[in-house]
Amino acid sequence: MGTIIWWIIIGLLAGVLAKVIMPGKDPGGTIVTILLGIVGAIVGGWVGGLLGIGGRAENAGDPGFIVTLIFAVIGALIVLAVYRLITKKSLRTGA
Repeated sequence: MGTIIWWIIIGLLAGVLAKVIMPGKDPGGTIVTILLGIVGAIVGGWVGGLLGIGGRAENAGDPGFIVTLIFAVIGALIVLAVYRLITKKSLRTGA
């Protein structure tokens, strides 16, 4: 149960930081921000693994926490950009 809570906390931080870095009007509130951050953390972790760079963090005091958060934010930015492209395209087509 603690791991799930930790993913939510990392997701929230990553989602909020991504929206601060890339501001704009996006549908959704806190839940969408958390989900964006969690998906971003997964994407960022995958990219970090491909590059051979990764941090494992069980809590904020672990050395890998900053690396984990950085990759989560990068992943969240990627997910946010794709999300905006998809929603912008569907708004134009009326879908």
